[in-house]
Amino acid sequence: MNRFIILLLLVISAAGVSAQQLMTASLYDQHGNLHNPATAGAKKYGSLGASYRAMWDGIDGGPQTTLLFGSGYLNNAKVGIGGYIYNDVTGPTRRTGLQTAYAYHIPMKNDATFSIGLEARFQQFSIDKAKLQESLGNDPVMGTAENRIKGDAGLGIAYTGKKLQVGASVSQLIQSKLNVYSGNLTRSEEARLYRHYYLHGSYSWDVDGTTKIIPNFLVIYLPNAPTEFQGGARVEHNDVFWWGLALRARQSWMLSAGVKIQKKFTIGYCFDIYSSPLSVYDKGANAHEVLLRYDFLK
Repeated sequence: MNRFIILLLLVISAAGVSAQQLMTASLYDQHGNLHNPATAGAKKYGSLGASYRAMWDGIDGGPQTTLLFGSGYLNNAKVGIGGYIYNDVTGPTRRTGLQTAYAYHIPMKNDATFSIGLEARFQQFSIDKAKLQESLGNDPVMGTAENRIKGDAGLGIAYTGKKLQVGASVSQLIQSKLNVYSGNLTRSEEARLYRHYYLHGSYSWDVDGTTKIIPNFLVIYLPNAPTEFQGGARVEHNDVFWWGLALRARQSWMLSAGVKIQKKFTIGYCFDIYSSPLSVYDKGANAHEVLLRYDFLK
C-alpha cells in the first residue's frame, strides 16, 4: 500500500516542486489572468498568447506545461473576459484543463479600476498505467480510474492603476473530490482539489523617458504545503526590449528577457536555475519557459 499512497500523493500534487495542484509560470505576469480572474481585461485591450514550460530538463519525465491564453475588454459594459487552456504532464500523470474568467471593473479616480472576478474551472486528471505496470505490478494503484473530470470555481479582486496593480484570489474554492481509487480497500485519505490562495502585485517606475523598472511579487498558499514566494523586477527599454531577474524562495533564480515587435507582438524567454532540491543531485535540473503574445492595441 505504500506505493499506492505515494502515487496518490503524486496525482494530487502539482508539476512543480512545491506540491501545488495548479501550475504556475515564471513569466506569470505576462499571462494575464493566470492566477486572478479579476485581472481579465485590466489593460483595457485584448490579447492572445501561448507558452511552453519544461522543468527538470536533465531528468526523463520532468514536468512539461503547454498553455494557450487570452483576454478581452468590453468597454461599454466595463467587463473583462478571459481564460486559458493547459496541458500539464508529469511522468505518468497528466492534467488537462480549461479556465474561464469574468471580471467586472468599477472605475475609480485617476483612470484606476477596482475589479471583481469569477472563474469556472474544468480539469481532467489522467494516469498512464502502462508506464506504471512494470514497476508496480499488482499494486492496488492499478485498480484506480485512468481519468477523472472535475469542475470547480474561484474568485478574486484587484486594483489596477496607471502604475500599481495589486490583487488577491482563491482557486478551487469548492474543493471537489477526485475519487481516484475505485477498488474495495478501505481508505484513510481521499484525494480532492485543494484551495489555492494567491496574492500578487507590481509597480511601474518610470526611471526616465525610455526606461521603466517594474518590481513584482507573487505569493501562493495552500494547506499542507510550503508557502511559495516569487519576487523580482523587470526592466523595459523603449517598450521594445526587456530583461528581468527574480527569485523563487528556496527553489530557484530566474533570468528572463524578451522583445516587443511594433509594441504588439511579445517574445519572451525565462531560464530557471534551481538551487534545491534537485540540483543537489543533478546539475541538469533547470527549467526553460518560452512565451508568445499578441496585444490588440489601437
